[in-house]
Amino acid sequence: MIKYGNILDGKKLSDQIKLDLAKLVQDKNIVDKVGLAVVLVGDDPASHIYVNNKVKACQKIGIKSYRYHLASDTPEYEVLNLIDNLNCDNNIHGILVQLPLPLHLNPQTVINHINSSKDVDGLCQQNVFRLIKGYDCLKPCTPQGIMKLIELANLDLSGKHAVVVGRSDLVGKPISQILLQANCTVTTCHSFTKDLASITKLADILVVAVGKKHLITTQHIKKGAIVIDVGINKVDGKVYGDVDFENVKFIASYITPVPGGVGPMTIATLMSNVLKAAGYLSMKD
Repeated sequence: MIKYGNILDGKKLSDQIKLDLAKLVQDKNIVDKVGLAVVLVGDDPASHIYVNNKVKACQKIGIKSYRYHLASDTPEYEVLNLIDNLNCDNNIHGILVQLPLPLHLNPQTVINHINSSKDVDGLCQQNVFRLIKGYDCLKPCTPQGIMKLIELANLDLSGKHAVVVGRSDLVGKPISQILLQANCTVTTCHSFTKDLASITKLADILVVAVGKKHLITTQHIKKGAIVIDVGINKVDGKVYGDVDFENVKFIASYITPVPGGVGPMTIATLMSNVLKAAGYLSMKD
């Protein structure tokens, strides 16, 4: 008998992952011997918050963080020169460029400049290619976090129909690839999809990453589906997901809240990626 409304608690799981990583760092006696460089260009308030959260996570785990804050009008060649230096620095095992970048900087040019072995966001061309081919690589953090949450449902994914709403490079495209490699049948929906509900209602696993408050309602959900809400929408000072959580939870078997679902997992999996890049965790972990 299916029990509905099970909450996939990303805060609780991320806290446990970070505790496990901190223990690994202590056991291997590598406190402050693994380094993460975070490059922030400009003064976007949200980006500053995200960077601060990443630095705090490093401190909790025992990873040494190096923060590089550049002015918003920094020319692209200076950003690339900094990345060149970080690529060659043996104290730096992971490099992260906080997005979004100022408009005069090409984000793909900047990201592709990061050595793929240090690209802890998993967004450079080499890592994207490896992900598509199913090779070991540093995978994007949010999709990894999504998979960790889905694992809490103890479900055999083989043959399950996964529907991903959204096709961004950060979430939609990589999670579709990862679900495909888990032997799911994967459908990707986007802004040009006709009759969205007719497709999402077929999903055993529904991942929504669009950025539109309550895009997904009860009419979009198959009874007993696992629903993963990646959306964060601030309206009148309150945070909402892409899914109408309060109503959908009575139909879904498992569902992530917003906040407290996917968000905390992104930083936890980033910390894992830094230790993978340093060689202390397997790419398969």
